Amino acid sequence: MTWLAIVVAGVGCWALKAAGLSVPPRVLERPLVERVADLIPVALLSALIAVQVFTTGHRLTVDARALGLGVAVVLLLLRAPFLVVVFGAALAAALVRLAVGG
Repeated sequence: MTWLAIVVAGVGCWALKAAGLSVPPRVLERPLVERVADLIPVALLSALIAVQVFTTGHRLTVDARALGLGVAVVLLLLRAPFLVVVFGAALAAALVRLAVGG
């Protein structure tokens, strides 16, 4: 059953890609389509971050990961380099986990 799901998902991804490649260029050049295409990756990344930071299993949680995300946001607003943002967020989360014991 698992292999059937993998094959169906693979065929579905291929069909979706083929459908996207078959769209005429004049449709893709419309301003609304360009705007939506620009915003979709942002929405997907935001959803992924929210799920990874605020859930554990099937439950909502607020733990050290939320503080790490907050530190990352502040560092991004201060225009810190990417590695500083990553290490700062990781350090903040690690220190909270060390202090709390979780």
